Amino acid sequence: MNFFKKLFSSSKREQKRLYVDIHSHLLPGIDDGSKTTYESVKMIKLYEKMGYKKLITTPHIMWHRYKNSSEIILEKLEYLKDALADHEVEIELEAASEYYLDENFAKLLEKRDILTFGENYLLFEMSYTRAPKDLREIIFDIESAGYKPVLAHPERYIFMHENFENYEELKDLGVFFQLNLNSLAGQYSKNVQKIAMELSEHGMVDFLGSDVHKISQLETLQKVLSSQTLQHIFEKNEILNNRLL
Repeated sequence: MNFFKKLFSSSKREQKRLYVDIHSHLLPGIDDGSKTTYESVKMIKLYEKMGYKKLITTPHIMWHRYKNSSEIILEKLEYLKDALADHEVEIELEAASEYYLDENFAKLLEKRDILTFGENYLLFEMSYTRAPKDLREIIFDIESAGYKPVLAHPERYIFMHENFENYEELKDLGVFFQLNLNSLAGQYSKNVQKIAMELSEHGMVDFLGSDVHKISQLETLQKVLSSQTLQHIFEKNEILNNRLL
């Protein structure tokens, strides 16, 4: 039995559970996630069945693709909350955003027009193929503004894979890491899966996120949530999700 099969095997030990998700794309029709209210409600019902008690959904703000704003997101959040109430879905729903590091983000940061979760955590992403030239300065600006930077899916940035010190440098700068749960099942690639496990082994994971965009991804998520891989991550890392309840 290989390493990954061992991790996904069943265990008789007490299972730790994940009750809060901090990264998803569930607000209908505003990014590359859910397209309709019906789809959103259906997905959230599945989260509820998997044991989640709170979802912090995070639509993209990425100016070259999704020109969302705090106002658009919060308005859509209230709309979806009403729809959930109509369907008697009791899961708690909040919204933040997944910010792409571009010029628009710099303007939003300057105005403090930022949607955060928990204790001022700010979820951000960047290009998968190269880092912004001024990444250190951006992180400094985020922290100086009173926010706690959380890098979405660090395992997916190809330019960081060749040198693990790239991750260590970001941690030294005070960046929190949010791992995608489905990366553990090889959803994106075997190499991404390998890096995800490496980050876990080094105790570098702070948050776990589903990053769900569509219903089919929830099937993979359910397998990961019931796997020994998740238990291994809880053992190796201080996972902060459940503190947000």
